Amino acid sequence: MLPSPRGILVLLFAAPLIALGVFVRGFEWIGWLYALFVLFLFIMDWRMAGNISRFDIERLHENKLSLGVQNPVTVSVRNRSRRGTSFKVRDEAPEEFQIETRTMQGSVPPLGAWSQVYHLQPLRRGDYKFGNITMRWRGPLGLVDRQGVLKMVESVKVYPNLMDVRKYDLMLRKNRLQEMGLRHTRMFGEGTEFERLREYLPDDEYRRINWKATARRHRPVTLQYQTERSQTVFAVLDTGRMMQSPVADIAKLDYAVNAVLFLGYVATGKGDRVGVMSFADDVSHYLAPKQGRGQFYRMLEVLYAVDAQQVEPNYRKALTYLAVKQRRRALVVIFTDLSSGASLDSLVAQVSMLARTSLPLVVTISDPDVHAAAGQVPTDTLSAYQRASAAHVLDERRLVLDTLRKRGVLTLDVPANQLSLAVINRYLELKGRTML
Repeated sequence: MLPSPRGILVLLFAAPLIALGVFVRGFEWIGWLYALFVLFLFIMDWRMAGNISRFDIERLHENKLSLGVQNPVTVSVRNRSRRGTSFKVRDEAPEEFQIETRTMQGSVPPLGAWSQVYHLQPLRRGDYKFGNITMRWRGPLGLVDRQGVLKMVESVKVYPNLMDVRKYDLMLRKNRLQEMGLRHTRMFGEGTEFERLREYLPDDEYRRINWKATARRHRPVTLQYQTERSQTVFAVLDTGRMMQSPVADIAKLDYAVNAVLFLGYVATGKGDRVGVMSFADDVSHYLAPKQGRGQFYRMLEVLYAVDAQQVEPNYRKALTYLAVKQRRRALVVIFTDLSSGASLDSLVAQVSMLARTSLPLVVTISDPDVHAAAGQVPTDTLSAYQRASAAHVLDERRLVLDTLRKRGVLTLDVPANQLSLAVINRYLELKGRTML
């Protein structure tokens, strides 16, 4: 039982009565009787407040929380009593999450309900637990607050970011993908997959004329074909030590995992076969390319458990393994970090060889802290050293990217918060230009 501010004021009124007894005999007894009466009211208010069972409390959230974004959690309270009350409620969300607030307050009318949404942001994938919900509510007299704990321990899994996938689905149904930052591309070519009927043009081949449509419309109509959609897209994910370096509190590997899943969802939706492989000093996971939404969910389960390792990536072993397993031409999207060392020479050599049979795209995440350090004005020896080191890292990065481009390898170097959309736009661009 906790006295409320009103209860404390009411109880403190006994103090001047007791003090007055020093000057007027008998007033101290009036003060003590008053205090006992107030304590009796405290007990009555505490009993009338009821226990935690007078409330139905729920915590609602997605079964799979998404990494790196604001996930909504709804806490609802239903009052089963005929007395309304005001209250505070505290949810024990996992300590590892960034949370805007842990304590909420509100009021419920008799037999009424209340709900509020708060948001939390997981910073790492994995298994976590919500704790109990603690509630403190006021008695009907407003003199005391009663507190109860509801046992609501539950496990929750943090998956790669699925918010972009849900948003993509929504925007696709509304034909508003441009609002997400995705560019609309269409594929026209000499394929065999029907695209549309259109009016005949002088440069069209006679064999393309659709005579039935021509007879119906009384003017020449030709068939428009598009290139076949069922192509192969393969995501190769570096899980070496440099991929665990954070950007805005989230590891580069997690940004890459989000981008791989988004790419897989869009590509399977367009009829392509999609596969994924992760590697560090050896190949960790390999998922053969397949079509359909089921492949996306298989990718999700594989990438859920992927973690960075404290080793240098072995590009030769990984891409040699891929060349053996994947003999068909494919768009191979390699997510990696251009760290310094001998591994960069291996990357250039192996990807250059891969370009002979497939279409490789090397994707890297630029670090804003490195760019900021390279652009700072030195004020002391430490800042001068930081600027020189950052400039050296950027120069080495540009050299590797330029070397790859000269050898016919596509590259994409973007900030972490733009990675997923940039990868999808490049994929759509390559598909629209029939380069896959």
